[in-house]
Amino acid sequence: MVYSPEDEHCFRYLNILYKTMNRLKNRFEALRDKGEMGIIPYLTVGFPSVEDTLNLIPALAAGGADVIELGVPFSDPLADGPTIQRSSFHALSQGVNLAVCMDVCKELRQRGLETPIVLMGYYNPIFNYGLRDFAERCKDSGVDGLIVPDLPYEESSPLKQECRSYGINVIPLLAPTSTDSRIQQTCEGAEGFVYCVSLTGVTGAREEIPDSVPDFIRRVKKYVNIPIAVGFGISKRSHVESLTQIADAAVVGSALIEMLENTQSDQREEVVKQFVSQLKGNYDAQGGQ
Repeated sequence: MVYSPEDEHCFRYLNILYKTMNRLKNRFEALRDKGEMGIIPYLTVGFPSVEDTLNLIPALAAGGADVIELGVPFSDPLADGPTIQRSSFHALSQGVNLAVCMDVCKELRQRGLETPIVLMGYYNPIFNYGLRDFAERCKDSGVDGLIVPDLPYEESSPLKQECRSYGINVIPLLAPTSTDSRIQQTCEGAEGFVYCVSLTGVTGAREEIPDSVPDFIRRVKKYVNIPIAVGFGISKRSHVESLTQIADAAVVGSALIEMLENTQSDQREEVVKQFVSQLKGNYDAQGGQ
């Protein structure tokens, strides 16, 4: 069969579109093929400033970040510890809101970032924005996934339906206290990855990962066939290594924000790049750039 130049152009466009729509899936498949543990750094949008966010995200990607989690500042961040609370308060004082966060995502895509982006935000701003408008705006801004820590499974269907229409993965969040039936219920039809909280409590860097994490992950694996990421408390390479045999990715947030708090502005990009590189074990990763 002979294809016209117009056909070839259409095929190339569809291939690009397919890759864009499956950034999370493609990244985790690539990690699996290489036998690597994924690193998912978290930053609050607008901390230390919006311009810093726009500069720090490419630095994280250059260091080897596999997925970027961007936090939407909120006045009552129930799941977050003191470090992320401080960053959220700082960003709110600068007028950063949900719309600004999506503008940041769109600007990052326009600057060439290809790393998957997951927004972490609380439900009230999303609901007030309008679920359909929010999902459409996420798609337009290049957002791949969404974590809503205060949205229970029983009330999540309207948001999931709108997000599914635009190819946005709503990432389930599980705690160590989740029962098997709750895990099965929460993860039914899940896409992207499952976020497993390593401990009971709020975010914050810890010295050690709880001994109960392996059993928790094994329980989750009975009910899911998509990647599992572990977060809360992870701050160093030894933590990542301890998870390598049981999970697919590690989420690092508070340790990264604390590092930014203690680093001069002109050194931040290099410092976060090196931090992610160390967490990756100095893999030769391009991080999607």
